Amino acid sequence: MTHYLEFEKPLAEIEGKAEELRALARANEEMDVEQEAAALDQKAADMLKDLYKTLSPWRKCQVARHPERPHCIDYIEALFTEYTPLAGDRNFADDHAVVGGLARLNDRAAMVIGHEKGNDTKTRIERNFGMARPEGYRKAIRLMDIADRFNIPVITLVDTPGAYPGKGAEERGQSEAIARSTEKCLSIGVPLISVIIGEGGSGGAVALATANRVAMLEHSIYSVISPEGCASILWKDAEKMREAAEALRLTAQDLSRLGVVDRIIPEPMGGAQRGRSETIANVGKTIAALLDDLSAKDRGTLIKDRRKKFLAMGSKGLAA
Repeated sequence: MTHYLEFEKPLAEIEGKAEELRALARANEEMDVEQEAAALDQKAADMLKDLYKTLSPWRKCQVARHPERPHCIDYIEALFTEYTPLAGDRNFADDHAVVGGLARLNDRAAMVIGHEKGNDTKTRIERNFGMARPEGYRKAIRLMDIADRFNIPVITLVDTPGAYPGKGAEERGQSEAIARSTEKCLSIGVPLISVIIGEGGSGGAVALATANRVAMLEHSIYSVISPEGCASILWKDAEKMREAAEALRLTAQDLSRLGVVDRIIPEPMGGAQRGRSETIANVGKTIAALLDDLSAKDRGTLIKDRRKKFLAMGSKGLAA
């Protein structure tokens, strides 16, 4: 069953009517409803195009959080071969919100690391809705160290509302773990490519996305805080999240103009959830192209360019 977002309700009615007609026809072979159903399909396609032609930042947030978007594990299973997951931070525990391991992309060795939200109630709880604890970031550090030692490029897939803010996580050094993961991103001498596939929330995202090249899916978001959190702090009212989403400049298009991200990856009409295979294929092509671009650079150049990129961030497009 398709999950419709709040602003897609008119679309749900039209697509529902078309499906009802076809269900009646399946129950009664003498009924010919295809012409009427096709007319509804065309009406739905036109409405979908109009809805997604000019999405507001808040609606982009809703699309980025859509439960049926491909998640990190979906990309790993579809794009990578010989994936060997590696677990644990060698200190406290294995954080299921961060997954990663050795794999091959187009027969090229890679270390892939990402946030995993889960796809049903059981797995979402197990994955803590993609909100990593300190051990998740320390696991990421360990995997980046391995990649650096054996000269293997690192690919990160970011999809998190932010790092987990619970008491236990703070007691185990959440901010320190995020800072060290960010530092590790800056210091490794191998190509580091990051793709924001859904939500890129706060330091929890930056800890894996301080990369040589950062790409975003067309309807993903990347911000210092969630719109709801921003509204609660600034206006003491979480319901002002629409205004906050506008002010945060969190869309891929805004961030490209500001020089925060290097490439926007197109999504099918209606978002990644309506064309999962096409979206995953587009991400795979982008990662491969970015790896080709970086593969000729030596360790010193990769580190220098990465640091220069982030030191210069914010100087581009300030008048936009």
